[in-house]
Amino acid sequence: MQAAPRLAFGVIADIQFADAEDGYDFGGCRRRYYRHSLRLLREAVREWAGESPPINFVLQLGDSIDGQNARRGEAESALQQVLEVLGQLSVPVHHAWGNHELYNFSRARLVHTGLYSRPAGGSDGPADRECHAYHCSPAPGLRLVVLDSYDASTLGSDPGSPRYQESLRVLREKNTNDDLNSPEGLKEPHFVAFNGGFSQAQLDWFDEVLKFSDENQEKVIVMAHVPIHPCASNGVCLAWNYEAALSVIHTHRCVVCVLAGHLHDGAYCQDLHGVHHLTLEGLIETPPDSNAFGTVHVYEDKMVLKGRGRIPDRVMHF
Repeated sequence: MQAAPRLAFGVIADIQFADAEDGYDFGGCRRRYYRHSLRLLREAVREWAGESPPINFVLQLGDSIDGQNARRGEAESALQQVLEVLGQLSVPVHHAWGNHELYNFSRARLVHTGLYSRPAGGSDGPADRECHAYHCSPAPGLRLVVLDSYDASTLGSDPGSPRYQESLRVLREKNTNDDLNSPEGLKEPHFVAFNGGFSQAQLDWFDEVLKFSDENQEKVIVMAHVPIHPCASNGVCLAWNYEAALSVIHTHRCVVCVLAGHLHDGAYCQDLHGVHHLTLEGLIETPPDSNAFGTVHVYEDKMVLKGRGRIPDRVMHF
């Protein structure tokens, strides 16, 4: 008889809600169901609320509202509608910041929204309070680390700020296209403006967290919006300095899984160090008669994903 799970949590990615008619991706060929995504989110919340054993928290992997809300002047109202649905849950929701959050809001503004799930005060994250990275322990022997994969980015920062200027320098050095969102012809196609990366300060902080978890024999689950392993990506939707993030992870023994969104097709791999990299299928490109969310049950020796709709079931052994 299998032991009961130590805990369970919900996962969902790329809701990208807008009160708008269906549209298409930037390539013009993949349908996006903007208005329906809120209804699918409601279905997910209803299912999570009825889970047995009950879930302990939810991971919202970023891009909760679509960038077009900014152009329509509806960013605040769209976000309020998404947060109201998630607020029906009686458990914490941990949010990753994605590119679409930063199309709608500045970092300074996001800090004052419900998407800022980093705990107030304390030393749970990097010194920069606008860096949305933090860690917590949802159960003994287990740690969740939320990473900010746009800490280095041209999105959401004042063009005169050091963050923006340094990010633009890196981007222009790697991307010679007039359109910085285009990967066409690039040797490193992930250097596009809709991706981002990790500052050295965040990576140093991450290293210290994992050192603590090693010393305390904890298992660590990491979440970020942008994938950090090429095999859990399409080669384009990948953090700028993914190698640096992987290097930190592989220096330690404690990380068992990295969860991401951003790539709406989803992807999965287990790397040579045994770390699982799961990129969740995006809700936004899910037809109204399907869905795209899951529940993960964490056991002593594995994580079991029960997927809904487009998301397949998966067993990830430690």
